[in-house]
Amino acid sequence: MGRSEELFEQACRLLPGGVNSPVRAYRAVGMAPRFITRADGAYLWDEDGRRYIDYVCSWGPMILGHNHPVIREAVERAVKDGLSFGAPTRREVEIARLITEMVPHVEMVRMVNSGTEAVMSAVRLARGATGRDKIIKFEGCYHGHSDCLLVNAGSSALADDGRPSSAGVPQDIVRHTLTARFNDLASVEALIDAWPGQIACVIVEPVAANMGVVGPAPGFLQGLRDLCDRSGALLIFDEVITGFRLAPGGAQQYFGVRADLVTFGKIIGGGMPVGAYCGSRALMEQVAPCGPVYQAGTLSGNPVAMAAGLAQLGYLRDHPDLYDRLAETGRQLADGLRAAAKEAGTAVTINQIGSLLAPFFTPDAVTTFTDAKGSDLGRYARYFRGMLERGIALAPAQFEAMFVSAAHGQMEIGATLAAAREVLRAL
Repeated sequence: MGRSEELFEQACRLLPGGVNSPVRAYRAVGMAPRFITRADGAYLWDEDGRRYIDYVCSWGPMILGHNHPVIREAVERAVKDGLSFGAPTRREVEIARLITEMVPHVEMVRMVNSGTEAVMSAVRLARGATGRDKIIKFEGCYHGHSDCLLVNAGSSALADDGRPSSAGVPQDIVRHTLTARFNDLASVEALIDAWPGQIACVIVEPVAANMGVVGPAPGFLQGLRDLCDRSGALLIFDEVITGFRLAPGGAQQYFGVRADLVTFGKIIGGGMPVGAYCGSRALMEQVAPCGPVYQAGTLSGNPVAMAAGLAQLGYLRDHPDLYDRLAETGRQLADGLRAAAKEAGTAVTINQIGSLLAPFFTPDAVTTFTDAKGSDLGRYARYFRGMLERGIALAPAQFEAMFVSAAHGQMEIGATLAAAREVLRAL
């Protein structure tokens, strides 16, 4: 038994499931998780001293790679001045200015502590601004664990009211949450027509990265924009995954579609616990203390997180060519995986957008959550384990994304594809 297995046994006696976030338990892939001691560049090291090429990247924020010196040094300087003040700081102003300069249609920013908190607050703002209660989300899109968004509409994606997907969430809370089908504008229009004048917002991951990676069909995001304009609902882009990863201005810039509100997560803190929701001045000034929509947080705008975020976003702003390089690396990896699967005679569909990608063990195109659920989850688990044995760390669940960072070079891509060829042949 290795050190990770020993620690997991101890953790299971002290933490629910042995972890502090469910996917880390590795249950979907049938093994004990690796306990990580350090990370640098494109690599992780576990408690047993094994090194892995990392495609989890802390679930996205490590776009520059782990332990990037620009971010690390900014944090080290900030720590010397204190860890938390519970008071305004200069860095909050600077990072807000930077976000408004980089992201289209954003005039004001409210910092929070996580993507979940950002989305929860944006939905509250949408309800407060419109005076409406109902919201539309999409099957297979994850927006954090706040009550009103933990909804599973089951096989009926046009359910009038969803069913909670967690114990402890009252049916009364989710009865205003309606679920449509991703990449299906007709399902959204049907809900809007069924509840005229009652939809506060439509919230969507511009690239659905919690059903693997599923991109928007041509015209889908613009169609949502048009339906919201027609109905008076607000359009919220949940960019906890896509923000500052697809482009310096996120999905709005990448797809050329305007959102009313945008939510960001850990990428704006370089991996520190942080989030934000943003929008026009008219909307954001409805948030307390300016307006009647209340939201607060002691650690919001934490000075150390702000220092890390300023360093990361400033680097991304100053190196716009980085995005083309990331996309090219993503294409090389996706094309190589497709070739390896074809050589092995294994049916694998690879979805890739920029530096996001996901393999699905199915011969069919994956454009909806139904498609994603139709892939072979058992085969993904075996693929995951085989890759991990060969030093490649992937997401420990089919319905998560692979993330490419600026630290993934030709050597790492080559090693990853060599491992994939071996594993796919064995499958």
